[in-house]
Amino acid sequence: MFKKILVALENSGTDQSLLPQIEKLALLLHSELLLVHVADGWVARNFDQLKLAESEEMKADRRYLEETASRLRAAGVKVSLRLALGDPATEIIKVTQAEKCDLIAMTTHGHRLIGDIIYGSTIEAVRHKAPVPLLVVPASRMANRPK
Repeated sequence: MFKKILVALENSGTDQSLLPQIEKLALLLHSELLLVHVADGWVARNFDQLKLAESEEMKADRRYLEETASRLRAAGVKVSLRLALGDPATEIIKVTQAEKCDLIAMTTHGHRLIGDIIYGSTIEAVRHKAPVPLLVVPASRMANRPK
């Protein structure tokens, strides 16, 4: 049914609402997971054009993806990962198409107020442009609390 599932991760507590659900789904359907985090800071958005070095944030994001992939592999899930750079919604759609994913899994998150009003939420933008079904898992209240 779903052979390759793109799992959009935020590198935040909200991922803990999504990961257990998507792990169960992948094991049940024998699906491969493609873990994707989109770094969208200034360095990430200008990385290629300005030939910049990876920022500490990008390095931390890559470590997070690798650690998450290791945990899922230990549970028997086939996993690959990708750190994308730029606008999250645009990059999620690009990677979905390039990697021939047949489902996108995301989690809701706490609103960023002004940012969501001005730029819109990532889920809304992906929802309107997604070439495949979108699975949205609500973030638990505990996941949205600051650490």
